[in-house]
Amino acid sequence: MSSAALSAGPSANRQWRLAARPKGLPVATDWAFRTEPVPEPGEGQFLVRVMYISLDPAMRGWMNDARSYVPPVGIGEVMRAGGVGRVVASRHPDFAVGNHVSGVFGVQDYALSDGRGVVRVSAETAPLPKYLSMLGMPGMTAYFGLLDIGRPVEGETVVVSAAAGAVGQVVGQIAKIRGCRVVGIAGGEEKCRFIVDDLGFDAAVDYKNEDVRAALRERCPDRVNVYFDNVGGEILDTVLTRLARHARIVICGSISQYNNEGPARGPANYMALLVDRARMEGFLVFDYAKRYPEAAKEMAGWMAEGRLKSVEDMVTGMEQFPATLLRLYSGANFGKLILSVAGDAG
Repeated sequence: MSSAALSAGPSANRQWRLAARPKGLPVATDWAFRTEPVPEPGEGQFLVRVMYISLDPAMRGWMNDARSYVPPVGIGEVMRAGGVGRVVASRHPDFAVGNHVSGVFGVQDYALSDGRGVVRVSAETAPLPKYLSMLGMPGMTAYFGLLDIGRPVEGETVVVSAAAGAVGQVVGQIAKIRGCRVVGIAGGEEKCRFIVDDLGFDAAVDYKNEDVRAALRERCPDRVNVYFDNVGGEILDTVLTRLARHARIVICGSISQYNNEGPARGPANYMALLVDRARMEGFLVFDYAKRYPEAAKEMAGWMAEGRLKSVEDMVTGMEQFPATLLRLYSGANFGKLILSVAGDAG
């Protein structure tokens, strides 16, 4: 692909489309870059200039031709992604030119919408990238997953994996607000130091440089009451050996398994659920859509009080999408991974 194509001006709509089903980690030939004319809204539609694109671990699952909670992205289709942008043309009564909006707009510069699944957001209330992190899907996932599924009680021990990631950092802070002792599992000294010193976690486990089982025995002497799992695999198996009686395991994601070319690894230590009378439950944040305003209001209050904060890992440039997405699966991102695209198209 030429540099000229990637520097197309605002009259062009640059898009990344899925060209092939990945086997393992996505590679360059799994993607196709396209430049098309900017579409015009029809009656009941509006046009969004996408400014920020959310990069999420779940995107890898959307590329597979397999049964899931949403249909797979079709070959030749624009890659599905959440985003925040500004309405630049409208024939819709509820969305005016100049409105900032959040929705599933795809990896492209411009998106047409009929308003379904799109919400207006305020740049005055919070910086726009926050609507893709703490005030967006990761924050909602943390809020409902922890409080509705994990149901932490003051004084309990909460453990969260991928603790420096977009969801994990919010889970830990909400658990602290609810009076729990919080231990985060993260990769590397910098991330572990961040969740303790900056976010207020009580302790951290560095899975890259420590024996996780031994570290959990030391840092969770009263065992684990709530485990919020973002990674699956070996980490999940290890935490199952440290459960307290009537523990709750929240299955949010399994990033360690997303790029397997064979079957996903299931928990070998699942009998701990019987021995400890524990409960393991998965959830989808979309099931809580009607309650998003409730969560946003409470989290915005915590933000204003300085009790809740998030870190965004921002990368600039539409051309950076394929390589940047891979950072999620190596743990190279620090916080919520976002692609900034509004300023690089002219």
